[in-house]
Amino acid sequence: METDLASDPISQFAAWFGEAVDAGLPEPNAMIVATCSAGGRPTARTVLLKGYDENGFVFYTNYESRKGRDLAENPRASLLFPWHSIRRQVRVEGSVVRISRDESAAYFRSRPYGSQIGAWASRQSAVVGSREELDERYARLAARWPEEPPVPDFWGGYRVVPAEMEFWQGQLDRMHDRLRYRRSGGGWVIERLAP
Repeated sequence: METDLASDPISQFAAWFGEAVDAGLPEPNAMIVATCSAGGRPTARTVLLKGYDENGFVFYTNYESRKGRDLAENPRASLLFPWHSIRRQVRVEGSVVRISRDESAAYFRSRPYGSQIGAWASRQSAVVGSREELDERYARLAARWPEEPPVPDFWGGYRVVPAEMEFWQGQLDRMHDRLRYRRSGGGWVIERLAP
């Protein structure tokens, strides 16, 4: 019910995210990121949320990947957290900005060594001749940097700054609750949407 909602969507997300974690959902931070090219060609994929605060939702990727190219052309995205087993989902729409190089580097350093080498080895979304070619590139880079690879200049984080967030709670007879926060001026308007 509207009276049960937090006054801002980030606080509401924090409450629902905590409940998804407590429910034991596998990877509750998995989210679908949808982007669109300048020419209007949409695409979606699953990535992991790596942080959120009052400024937005952060994920990391290769800037030269398809999502990176889409975001360079059209810096808007939609996120979807599909928490099916607890009959909930959260949808976020907003503008997208790159996070600072320092923030990206700090996160890169926190990743396991294999993931750091993997970021260098995989030119994400590019055509690869074979699995062997990919494995050879990984082995060559691991030999080059046996301890700590540098942070790639083609890799880093994005922040989705929400303009709208919808909280969906499944109900009987498909009479679901859909409550949307929409940015208005310096605050948020809460609206109920028909299921």
